[in-house]
Amino acid sequence: MSHKQQAVSGGKWISMSTAISTVFQFGQVAILARLLEPSAFGIVSVSALLIAFFSIFANLGFSNSIIYKQEEDQQVLSTIYLLNLALGLFIGTALFFSWPLVVAYYKEPRLEKVIKFSSLYFVIVYFGQIYYFLLQKELRFKAIASIDITGAAIGTGVTILLAFNGFAELSLIFGQLAQQSVKSALQVVLGASLFSPKLTFDLSLIKEHLQFGLYNVGDGIVGFIQANSDNILVGGMLGVKQLGYYTLASQLAVFPITRLNPVILQVAYPILAKFKGDNNELKKSYLTILDLLSYINLPLLAGLFITADSVVPLFYGPGWEPTIPLIRIFVFVSIFTFLSNPLFTLAFSKGKPKLLFLLNVVTLFIKIPLVYLFARYWGVTGIAMAFLVATLANLLINFRVVRSLIGPFVSEFAQNILKPVLFCLVMVGAIALYKSYADSVSVFNTSTQVLIGGLIYIGLTLRYKLSFAELKTMGKTA
Repeated sequence: MSHKQQAVSGGKWISMSTAISTVFQFGQVAILARLLEPSAFGIVSVSALLIAFFSIFANLGFSNSIIYKQEEDQQVLSTIYLLNLALGLFIGTALFFSWPLVVAYYKEPRLEKVIKFSSLYFVIVYFGQIYYFLLQKELRFKAIASIDITGAAIGTGVTILLAFNGFAELSLIFGQLAQQSVKSALQVVLGASLFSPKLTFDLSLIKEHLQFGLYNVGDGIVGFIQANSDNILVGGMLGVKQLGYYTLASQLAVFPITRLNPVILQVAYPILAKFKGDNNELKKSYLTILDLLSYINLPLLAGLFITADSVVPLFYGPGWEPTIPLIRIFVFVSIFTFLSNPLFTLAFSKGKPKLLFLLNVVTLFIKIPLVYLFARYWGVTGIAMAFLVATLANLLINFRVVRSLIGPFVSEFAQNILKPVLFCLVMVGAIALYKSYADSVSVFNTSTQVLIGGLIYIGLTLRYKLSFAELKTMGKTA
């Protein structure tokens, strides 16, 4: 099977997984928004921030180094595995005992139980994670998809069941733990043929992996602060209720990016790593990735921008109207973000994670002062605007870094993105026209808006970008 066929086949499996997991996620949020108050989402958001931060240290970037080096040595993998287990236990303990500091900062006593239970995440996740990395390396995306779908289904079911029985914010934590427990078990079972742990622990064997991960960890720390300084300041300065509004707005607008982009990037990286020395091939692949991301993400985000005032009351229920202006700001944050993401594939394919670290350092120095200043004058909306400005700056610098890796590309990129932008403008105009005649919020009107937008964008894409014959050919390659 060629690299293109592997990419298409892998993309189909990961796309299916992402679509199903997304349905579970949106269904869960829609139900919980009617059962839980905004502060509960804010509290869980704090837990998610802590897990994301401590995960940086426990992972050490081994996922990327294993794929980049195409690692197969069982002794090396065993050392990495045992090191990850030890780090997971250490990090989980550190998180458990961090609760007094977190409670004091956010002034929210309910965070104590949430943080203590969240610490179990690190005891669970690293039992199966190395198997997941190896499945990615071997391009076994069908197995990866089945793991993700099963975990999402069970996690969503546990969360909703507990929420109905009065567990409040703890329902989200227990649901996440259930999801990760299932995923870890399946990772071990489906990846067992690729790795059998041995009682080998020799750090000298993984020296190159540790060196590769050094900048990855540094980039992770800086990237975490850069990406989450707004969430940290919202909760600390404005309280967990405002953080709840901010979190749900961010999830709805940024969620498509966090779910759809990895479909392409997850498939692209292990394939690009196999021909990392060919600049022409990397440039061609980079532009192809940008093109795919644009055609997939732009219509979703443009549609969300124009329909936010209809979607929020129907999706979240009453009381969530403050999220509408935030969602519209985050739409543009998401656009700048998905255009920045493909640098990941280039940097790691070239073995240069240092570039990502430096980019995040620069963005961090831009973002934090803006977030603090805008928050003082314009509150939660100001923080979202600061995030938008910082993300735009990140994109501009990002493109300069890409140019240094693969040469000039902006003119080709501009030609490629012009069509989906024009398609989206036509789509938004048509929906706005419909809303001017039917501006009431109802399931029928909102569904009609989505249908109008979808038909226009798909029709223009099939007419001017991708024919039915090409789609049929792509389907036969997988």
